[in-house]
Amino acid sequence: MAFESLTNKLQETFKKLKGKGKLNEKDVKSAMREVKLALLEADVNYKVVKEFVSKVSERAIGSEVMESLTPGQQVIKIVNEELVSLMGNDESGINFSKTPPTKILLVGLQGAGKTTMAGKLGQYLSKQGKKPLLAACDVYRPAAIKQLQVVASQLKLPSFTMGDKNDPVDIARASVSYAVKNNNDVVIIDTAGRLQIDQDMMNEIVNIKDAVEPEEILLVVDSMTGQDAVNVAEAFNEKLDITGVILTKLDGDSRGGAALSVRSVTGKPIKFAGVGEKLTDIEVFHPDRMASRILGMGDVLSLIEKAQETIDEKKALELSKKMIKQEFTFDDFLDQMNQVKKMGSLNDLMAMIPGIDKSMLKDVKIDDKEIAHIEAIIKSMTKEERKNPLLLKNGSRKKRIALGSGTKIQEVNKVIKQFEEGQKMMKQFSGMMKKPGKGKLKLPFSWK
Repeated sequence: MAFESLTNKLQETFKKLKGKGKLNEKDVKSAMREVKLALLEADVNYKVVKEFVSKVSERAIGSEVMESLTPGQQVIKIVNEELVSLMGNDESGINFSKTPPTKILLVGLQGAGKTTMAGKLGQYLSKQGKKPLLAACDVYRPAAIKQLQVVASQLKLPSFTMGDKNDPVDIARASVSYAVKNNNDVVIIDTAGRLQIDQDMMNEIVNIKDAVEPEEILLVVDSMTGQDAVNVAEAFNEKLDITGVILTKLDGDSRGGAALSVRSVTGKPIKFAGVGEKLTDIEVFHPDRMASRILGMGDVLSLIEKAQETIDEKKALELSKKMIKQEFTFDDFLDQMNQVKKMGSLNDLMAMIPGIDKSMLKDVKIDDKEIAHIEAIIKSMTKEERKNPLLLKNGSRKKRIALGSGTKIQEVNKVIKQFEEGQKMMKQFSGMMKKPGKGKLKLPFSWK
């Protein structure tokens, strides 16, 4: 889970502050020492940490905290605001050219995930109504061109290649001409990975930049490399004057050092984040939402956006009608579960809900394999059993379902119980819909 270790440490520090009715300077300094250690352990750049803690301390020792009725919450508010500032305040989108095509040059080290990110960025822009072209300019890595073609094919996006015998500068230039002829309003140029100390390769990327004059030069950085990512960003920015950064593998980075350092060190915004292995796993980087996640305060807006992108509106409407009529079946249960699964890791989704302590999620292992077991159990039921769960009171039917799904009767019973709890919740919802303002909604599930 992204930022997990940092979040846990910060939450422990803030719990101590919240427990105090009044804060003195000693309390604040003690808390800031813990915040400093937490950030350093998260592999945040030392200079960035020093400046961050200094800003927070200066504000926290002022009257806005000391004279507050809730000083602990005021300190958290200050830390939140400074985190947002550290990561750039506002989200930063793509700078589109007034005269298409917009050229986006992807640069970075080998293994950072540029080729996959080219596809992710392409599919994101196509959803925004753009017609992107993916251009293969990595002539050095074996199968790099083929990989880009496969990625483009999977996303039903066009790709441009000239093989691996041509000069990358010529390929980049030709891809722009091809885009103009074929009405592609964005060209995403995938380049070879290069070390910042390799002068010949760095000169080549400068030549590509000069040849196509891109509106965007986006540095693709593996967020799990921590402070190394900052050094890479500094070197590429010095040579190319990058316009922004894309962080990959953010979902696997439990520390968060790169996300908290890159913007401050380079002065360039983080524009996107890769948050999973699927080609749809890309998010616009929102500093305010990211700060909220880091502090364990949830991220409702991103959760809503994920739901809007993945949940079928027609199916949701049909389900709401069934809720009112109280006709919720196992097929609906399975369908609902699969739609939630499309939104990503359930543990990550849970972490986006405000009020859920991440430390509590340690003991709640929401295993995606368990979802596969539930699916197998439901699919082992007959059509009649799925429509009429009362038939499942019969022990022999349960035994047959367990055998058919490769599970145990206890697991079948557990799924039936989960379904019944879901049914109860549907009835409560439908009751509230019929009688607005009456009755209290009780959730059958508790994370305590």
